Amino acid sequence: MNEKETISLVTSYVGKLLRKRFGKGPESVSVFLCERCIVFHLKNFMGPVEKFLLTQEEEKAFRYTRELLMESLLPELKVFLQENAGMDVSEFYYDWGVHNASGAIVGMFDPKTEHSPDYPGKADVHNKVIDVTAAIQKIPEHIDSWWVHPKMLAVFRQGITVLLEKEMVELGYTEVLKAAKRRLEKRMLEQEANAGAILNKTLTDLYADWDFDRDRSIVIYIFQE
Repeated sequence: MNEKETISLVTSYVGKLLRKRFGKGPESVSVFLCERCIVFHLKNFMGPVEKFLLTQEEEKAFRYTRELLMESLLPELKVFLQENAGMDVSEFYYDWGVHNASGAIVGMFDPKTEHSPDYPGKADVHNKVIDVTAAIQKIPEHIDSWWVHPKMLAVFRQGITVLLEKEMVELGYTEVLKAAKRRLEKRMLEQEANAGAILNKTLTDLYADWDFDRDRSIVIYIFQE
């Protein structure tokens, strides 16, 4: 099975899986594949109940509901990718664009500590992301980035969690911590680490997620083609 056939198979499966678990699937699922990861970009993914929650300013309930569903969905997705596409996903990340009903699910194939190939502007992107990370948490022990697709840049960080965050996770406040970090970090990444301005591209979406147990984070920048 070639890459085009693999992407078609995975795209169809993910659309059906999300529809089965959430009651409504996304309007479209775009799948992007590279050596380091697979990314599912979801558009117009919002059910009636979720829309109601957001109109009532209940974003916390919206995210909590999705968190529960994703926790049960991802193991099934992992098995499918391994058995049907030969992809060994070691960890998943995901985030939602509440403002435009979008989302991104990222499956990492074995995060490595060596650096991906250089590209024009890579050092500047890293410096800006490091500045934002240091302002909120601390300087990353490791940072890398790579193009998943000409319109999609992934930034991987490791060793960024501070003691207070670790204590909050230990006390069971993971979702509160993620909510605060998403609100603050995504705003700062857009305003102060605008990769689009560095790369001469127009930013359309930004997603970020963390794995506190592994002390890792993924940021996905999506640009206009």
